[in-house]
Amino acid sequence: MVLNHVFGLFSKPEKEWKSIKGEHCSVGRCYCSHVLLLAAIPAIAGYIGTTQVGWQVTGREVQKLTPQSAVQIALLFYATMLFAVFAIGKLIHWMGQTYGSKQPLPQCIALAAYTATPLFLSGIMLVYPVLWFNLIVGLLPLGYSVYLLYTGVPVMMGISKERGFLFASAVLAVGLVMLVAVLAATVILWDIGVGPVFTGS
Repeated sequence: MVLNHVFGLFSKPEKEWKSIKGEHCSVGRCYCSHVLLLAAIPAIAGYIGTTQVGWQVTGREVQKLTPQSAVQIALLFYATMLFAVFAIGKLIHWMGQTYGSKQPLPQCIALAAYTATPLFLSGIMLVYPVLWFNLIVGLLPLGYSVYLLYTGVPVMMGISKERGFLFASAVLAVGLVMLVAVLAATVILWDIGVGPVFTGS
């Protein structure tokens, strides 16, 4: 079921959104059949990349994380992704009334989960943990996730495309604020000593 939706979201997204809406998926089923599986891709890839491949900074020796440090970061990253999907789904549910839509929470979480599909899949590139490479390559799946959001909101929330555009724009804006907040929290945690441990440290 997961692979069917993944293929459909890339080939015929609007038709696939209608199929997803027709399933009336529960929160638990949505997580078990989609989020828990796909969110593991960037977490596992990041662990492999930071412990086995490593990265270089301005020609210095290759930097790698200790397995213990990498697994802690991978688990935290995984938990953050799971929470982010739920939080954005809850936000969509709450904002729906403003745009004349009262859809059930599971449907809003499904919208958030399937919108994130390209980002989850692109997480495989973390096996090569080079910042500039990840940022450049990551722009394509990020752009497609935004496209899925704009095509999915009118279908999943049962509103016109005009209202859907405004709704999706509001969700996107709040999502960017959440991203900045997560990055800020990461910097703060690193500053107080809760950060990565490198091999040879």
